[in-house]
Amino acid sequence: MAAPALRWLSAGRWPGAPGLSALSPRGLRRTHSGAQGLLATQKARGLFKEFFPETGTKTELPELFDPRSAGRSPQTVYCGFDPTGDSLHVGHLLALQGLFHFQRAGHNVIALVGGATARLGDPSGRTKEREALAAEQVRANASALRRGLQALAANHRQLFADGRAWGSFTVLDNAAWYQQQRLVDFLADAGGHFRMGTLLSRQGVRARLRSAEGMSLAEFCYQVLQAYDFYYLFRHYGCRVQLGGSDQLGNIVSGYEFIHKLTGEDVFGITVPLITSTTGAKLGKSAGNAVWLDREKTSPFELYQFFVRQHDDAVERYLKLFTFLPVAEIDHIMQLHSKEPEKRGPQ
Repeated sequence: MAAPALRWLSAGRWPGAPGLSALSPRGLRRTHSGAQGLLATQKARGLFKEFFPETGTKTELPELFDPRSAGRSPQTVYCGFDPTGDSLHVGHLLALQGLFHFQRAGHNVIALVGGATARLGDPSGRTKEREALAAEQVRANASALRRGLQALAANHRQLFADGRAWGSFTVLDNAAWYQQQRLVDFLADAGGHFRMGTLLSRQGVRARLRSAEGMSLAEFCYQVLQAYDFYYLFRHYGCRVQLGGSDQLGNIVSGYEFIHKLTGEDVFGITVPLITSTTGAKLGKSAGNAVWLDREKTSPFELYQFFVRQHDDAVERYLKLFTFLPVAEIDHIMQLHSKEPEKRGPQ
């Protein structure tokens, strides 16, 4: 699953694509950079959108990834992927790119499959409740996502590692710890650390509560479970940074507040932008416009077509987001494009 997708997407080598040397794997291998400037570099490229909290903590976020800081060891960063479908899609790729950049800089990353939380349904960015999935379907989807994530991570290392000392890439499923939880024990132990006023104040929650359909208790509790995931990974894996789509900021803040209350330690959140269709709709299964990374659901040619059809005003941004090409090479590609736009070289 997804093997051709990462090979072509990361290297910029699609069937029939122009033979620009700047898009070759050799050119990509020159782009590896250390941890110094990692956050600023990805912020400038547009991959990292928001940082939380930006200031006011004992440890500032850039210090965690600065190799010059005394005693700094590799950090652990995680991102969650709910198995609402049986394949990853293009909408997941920016979060994966973020994890890969951390891994390439020597940090350890965790891709967390939400085998438990998918049964509740994440209400973030949604105007109505997700269709409920049977437990058996969620388990099958979770298994497929784990395989997809492992395949992408293996392809990434095979294509680009070149013997460098990268961090680890670990795939986990939060069903592993929620299966051990008893409802009353969980509410007694964790529930007392969440304040209803704070949870109700989240922008996404307020919008849903004002809607005609409202919000179910299951959806409302999603942010509590995502916060607990962050705490579990902090406690067991030393994870101090959560990566997520820009619609996840409220859930990330809940995790920060929960961990800080329990431990007094500082943790952080980083968001990546959402990939949308030409009409501005978020790409994904629920919106019915997913471009899948499983060749059985979206053929390699269809995946190629998704990118080659992108308008000129989006393609420079996509090169910065979806590839490891340095900005100087991207600038050169766009200069060539301005001279011969009919060749659609950047696409």
